[in-house]
Amino acid sequence: MPLQKFIFRPGIDREGTDYSNEGGWFDANLVRFRKNLPEKIGGWAKNTVNTFLSTGRALHAWVDLSLTKFLGLGTTWKYYIQQGDVFNDITPIRATTSAGDVTFAKVANGDATITVTDTAHGAVDNDFVTFSGAASLGGNITAAVLNQEYQIATITSANVYTIEAKDTDGDEVTAAAGDSGNGGSSVVGAYQINVGLDVYVESSGWGAGTWGAGTFGSVSALSDTNNLRLWSHDNFGEDLIMNVRYGGIYYWDTSADSLGTDRAVALSALSGANLAPTKALVTLVSDIDRHVICFGADPISGSSRTGSLDPMFIAWSDQENAAEWEPKSTNTAGSFRLSAGSSIIGAIRARQETLVWTDTSLYSMTFVGQPFTFATNLVNEGVGLIGPNAAINTPKGVFWMDKKGFYNYTGQINDVPCSVQNYVFSDLDEGQSFQIFGFLNKEFDEVGWFYCSEGETVIDRYAVFNYDEQVWSIGQLTRTAWIDEGIFNNPMGTYTTAEVGYLYNHETGNDADGSPMDNVYIESSDFDLGDGTLFQQIRRIIPDVKFTGNGGSDQTINFVIKTRNFPADSLTTVATNTCTSSTTKIDIRARARQAALRVESDDDGSSGVRLGVGFRIGATRMDLQPSGKR
Repeated sequence: MPLQKFIFRPGIDREGTDYSNEGGWFDANLVRFRKNLPEKIGGWAKNTVNTFLSTGRALHAWVDLSLTKFLGLGTTWKYYIQQGDVFNDITPIRATTSAGDVTFAKVANGDATITVTDTAHGAVDNDFVTFSGAASLGGNITAAVLNQEYQIATITSANVYTIEAKDTDGDEVTAAAGDSGNGGSSVVGAYQINVGLDVYVESSGWGAGTWGAGTFGSVSALSDTNNLRLWSHDNFGEDLIMNVRYGGIYYWDTSADSLGTDRAVALSALSGANLAPTKALVTLVSDIDRHVICFGADPISGSSRTGSLDPMFIAWSDQENAAEWEPKSTNTAGSFRLSAGSSIIGAIRARQETLVWTDTSLYSMTFVGQPFTFATNLVNEGVGLIGPNAAINTPKGVFWMDKKGFYNYTGQINDVPCSVQNYVFSDLDEGQSFQIFGFLNKEFDEVGWFYCSEGETVIDRYAVFNYDEQVWSIGQLTRTAWIDEGIFNNPMGTYTTAEVGYLYNHETGNDADGSPMDNVYIESSDFDLGDGTLFQQIRRIIPDVKFTGNGGSDQTINFVIKTRNFPADSLTTVATNTCTSSTTKIDIRARARQAALRVESDDDGSSGVRLGVGFRIGATRMDLQPSGKR
């Protein structure tokens, strides 16, 4: 028989079975489709050798009036502004004690643990506090040891917690016999806003968390401290506004505040602030008309804010004034409450409108001017948002993910056909849906979602949709936040291990931060001869590969043949052969009713590993001969 040409249908299709999807691709990792052909994705490298603390959850880039570039980064523990290579900590201060309110005591000689007493400190585990004005305890625990930033180790009570003494290089310092003092009467503690959690929790109270926690029938509302820490942030002119979900709204003045010295302050603490919300779920700035809008804000009662978050309440500032929030006939400040749903999940700016999702519905919010300022339109009731960061604005409209599918908004809602829908929604951990992070990679016309697979509490998977070619791909990659190119030249994503976070530039080179990219592959569905009555003998593969990497002539990938005789059988690898730029044919011997082709760049790390490998698969030809019925 003549050689058979295999040009598999573009995109990954997991809606059927391996066999029913004959002629298509069934599985992939770190492979995209471009111009209908599969190719390895671009590599990544650290943006800087400097690191940040805890898990990155939000990225925002902007330029000030002097054309200086900034990158805002919100994490589980802190908020940073990166300028150049430095992550500058601007985490707001929650409370500052009076001199002498804080005292210290060693636990034991030879132990680094220091007990800190501060009545009604309000801290939680892992909070950060900076001490100043402390005197030496008399021995190894000197003033220099005490007067620096500490992360709280354990909360002993509402008045007591512990820290682990360290020198200015971060090395442990243990107490000595002479450390009998308490730090003196001039100690001041400056507490940063409480940290949040790295995982999502649905509720709290009796029956949630550890067995017996809370009293029977009790319910504790979700707050900024007992839930997954998420941030929203936006620019008000050249300044930055950021909001802790369930918590405070903060402001950093680009021209007045100094990086490395000044921290963000509460919006309500701005000069001239009047009835500014103290809590919100999401905060952004409307386009063109320049109102600061808080979604899920605390309402006004009398002459003040209640301090109790209303998850369906929307409030906005006066136009061009982030400090003025009292509705008056002389300004455009105002508020209203949505009705469809139980809580606002997310909001983003779209083309001349703001889209607002509740758990059950989608609203459009548009600027109409006085006297109403904004008009809202219920676009759809029945389609919500699976997580606060699951919506992405793209050149082809807004894409988002809800609890049952993918959608696109271009003035009306459209279902996004998805060939991996059942796979994704069966695979993801619904309990961690608030960790889902939608991302755009417009260079390749891609929109995608990072998510936690079943049983995982850390993001480990992704699904990507090429909105120009209408095809899907899937894979494994841990990125907890993402920002597309624009202000900066490359897309960037965050990755954290052991509470040490890294910022990566993506689509650069072909490797994983200087190492060969691991486990890159694409695998076809099963193919057979005719209706599958006859066995097939596979004798030869004529590869059609374009190597696109920077590894020169050493670039190597593997062609793998897997076989089985019946759809219910497991696939068995029967042949693995290397392919280089000079490979003309691959001779193999394989016999089965059904076979699948796999192309991989590293053979799971056992052979053929090369730096700088990039590849693009064309039309593969195979020599298939009939080989009887048994």
